[in-house]
Amino acid sequence: MTRKDSSVEVIPTGAALGADVAGFDINNFSEEEFADIHQAWLDHLILRIRGQDIDDHAHREFAKRFGPLELSPKTKFTGKPWLPDFPEMSQITNKKVNGEPVGTLGNKDAYWHTDMSYIETPPKASLLHAFEVPPTGGDTHFLNMYEALDQLPKHLRAAIEGESIKHQQVYSSDGSVRRGMEKPESEDPRDWPGAVHPIIRTHPETKRQALFLGRRVKGYIMGMPLDESEALLDELWDFATGNPAWTWSQQWQVGDLIMWDNRCAMHARDGFDDNHIRLMHRTVLLGDKPF
Repeated sequence: MTRKDSSVEVIPTGAALGADVAGFDINNFSEEEFADIHQAWLDHLILRIRGQDIDDHAHREFAKRFGPLELSPKTKFTGKPWLPDFPEMSQITNKKVNGEPVGTLGNKDAYWHTDMSYIETPPKASLLHAFEVPPTGGDTHFLNMYEALDQLPKHLRAAIEGESIKHQQVYSSDGSVRRGMEKPESEDPRDWPGAVHPIIRTHPETKRQALFLGRRVKGYIMGMPLDESEALLDELWDFATGNPAWTWSQQWQVGDLIMWDNRCAMHARDGFDDNHIRLMHRTVLLGDKPF
């Protein structure tokens, strides 16, 4: 039964981003409660829902309240989803069946990145739900890209005004070649496939500007000599990822559902012992062309 008044409780992490959300049932919430949840997401960039009964159906239906869903990268590239009943879902795991991976990313470190920045309309949000977690390792770290831009030194801000990056689509965030892709013969990032997006993007809902770097490997600032592009990207990445005051870390518990704003937050993951299983399902929301 829909409640007349919202009882959503938003509990900030106390870090530069992130909040826990309580006081609602993910399987049955009112329009007033959803409005509070949506605003909390815009305000805090990351929401964590903990201790609720969430299956794939509940996960997908909750995600769809924020907008249409994107197909998983595997579905887009190969036409064969990890989860046949949920083609929008990626299976993030090191689990294997008969020696074959049943998901992506494995147990390695995943470097700082923005999900699917290599497509023309990168997702506006990602949701990750934990089914199994290792006893140690596998933490996910988040970075506030509003803050990274706001704190940029003047010379860096001037250097990137009006510039764009090509975001390669070959390598995943763990350094492996993405399923359905082949590594180009050329090592020159200018020859690699990928989408081009502005380095400074405007959030279409909050209207705030954020640094939009995507992923470092084979990135290229359009129109620059390659050595200048490499040097400027190195400086940008070192600055953006070098201040822990702009970050928050998630230590996973089984059942956690994390939702982050892909337009203004990057994330990374620690590796973990491959003798333990980490199993998560992810959905992403269709986004807009960055501007």
